[in-house]
Formats: sequence, C-alpha cells, structure tokens
Amino acid sequence: MGLKDKITADMKDAMRAKDKVRLTTIRMLQAAIQRREVDDRVSLDDNGVLAIVEKIIKQSRDAAEQFTTGNRPELAEKEMADIAVWQQYLPEQLDAAEVDAMIANAISESGAQSMKEMGKVMGLLKPKLQGKTDMGAVSAKIKSKLSG
Repeated sequence: MGLKDKITADMKDAMRAKDKVRLTTIRMLQAAIQRREVDDRVSLDDNGVLAIVEKIIKQSRDAAEQFTTGNRPELAEKEMADIAVWQQYLPEQLDAAEVDAMIANAISESGAQSMKEMGKVMGLLKPKLQGKTDMGAVSAKIKSKLSG
C-alpha cells in the first residue's frame, strides 16, 4: 500500500470513528497533496508525498513556535497535535549517531573541504535521509564540520 493510499484509508477510518480532530488534520494533508498534484500536473509517488508531509510538519512547528512566543498556548497545542498525526506517515527516524556517521561518510565520499562544497554533501545525503531526520539539523551539522 502506497503512502497516499494509507492516508486515504486513515481518513476513512477517522470518518467512521467520528474523530473530527484527526479527520480535519488528515484532510489538510490530503488537500496539500492534491494541490501539489494539480499545480504540477503529476501524480506523486511516495517520495513526493513524504516531501509534502515534511513540509507541512515544518510549517506547523514554525507556527507552534510563533504561537508560543505570542502567548497563545491553545493554538500551539493544536499545531503540536496536528504534527503528532502527520508524523505517523514518516519513516522511522534515525538517531543522532547514525546521522553523524552518514554525514562523515558523505563528506569523505564527496571530498568536500569547504562551505562552497556543501551542496555536494547535501546532494549525497538528501535521498538517504529524506523523511528520516530533520534536514535543517543535518544542514547545520554539515556547516559546522566544513567550517571547522
């Protein structure tokens, strides 16, 4: 079963269970996927759907942070609840040691010596790490290793 099919099945389950919060959250994801498919005139594969899931989670994390800063904890909690539903569609997350080892391997494999070559390292890592870890944190780790 593909990721899109799983999302659709989960949406139907939420409808049957009359779980309005979960249903609304899954529908938001479904709408984002359909919007991308219509805009780009493509049918997304699992990697494309995964990219949308990551993007929507990142946007919600940013929103939750802003709500917390703006003293709106109830809205921040809603965003965090949405994130919890969406995270179930991500593959199992890698631990920090595995990510560090993959970064070190990619740096040596690409022969990167400076920040100018960071794109080479990210190009090697992105297909391997997509959805399995926070790519922003990976980018920061690569920057610190290449600048240090």
